[in-house]
Amino acid sequence: MKKILVILFFVSPFLWAVSDQELLEQVDALASYYDTDFSAEYTIVQDKPGQARSTTVAGVFRRDSSETYVIIVMQPAVSRGQGYLKQGNTLWIYDPESRRFNTTSSAERFQNTNARNSDFTRSTLARDYRITGGGNAALGRFDCRVLTLESVNNEVTYPRMKIWISTDGLIRKSEDYSLSGQLLRTTAIPDYHHIGRRFVPRRILIVDELRGASINGSFVNERTQITINKPSFEKVADSVFSKTFLESVNK
Repeated sequence: MKKILVILFFVSPFLWAVSDQELLEQVDALASYYDTDFSAEYTIVQDKPGQARSTTVAGVFRRDSSETYVIIVMQPAVSRGQGYLKQGNTLWIYDPESRRFNTTSSAERFQNTNARNSDFTRSTLARDYRITGGGNAALGRFDCRVLTLESVNNEVTYPRMKIWISTDGLIRKSEDYSLSGQLLRTTAIPDYHHIGRRFVPRRILIVDELRGASINGSFVNERTQITINKPSFEKVADSVFSKTFLESVNK
């Protein structure tokens, strides 16, 4: 126990000793896997007030070194075989019924949930945003550095953000804003898988701050919970990151 306390004593001050820009770069480094491939099974549960809960299960394959990912929808049956292929700035969606590819945007909703297509790729906060403010705050059991961010390009899903970074360099909460400052979405990441020196979110809770319904006189927000299972850093075959692969899955 004494050794653990000593380690924590030295880690926390060191993290806050770096500049906010360096901290943002550390966040990107922990949430991206440039030296390896990544794959996992994502279970995405969508709650819309007054409607039946819906569940989507998808296989996600990432190769961050080339800014590429593939997503294959496995459930529900009506959507089985739908696929996504991101290569650089281009994102295709494949429809197995029409056997056609169409381009879509990273900012679009994933399978009509509160998740966005951009939530499935590597983190590039330090490249896409400038820091406009910073401070310290407690978030439950976490001591956090809170950074406010403003986009420096038009490629991001949200032009403004606020993020809570715990002393281990991981994002625990984020708020997404419009350019005018309207809060659009709140995301919480309470825990992570710790695999070797890498971290993968275990659960992600997304609350849509605008969409919902009045239930018994109270407004209830739409929300999406993503559970990430079976994370792996084994090499993924090159052939997976292709249109041919998405077509072959449905044959």
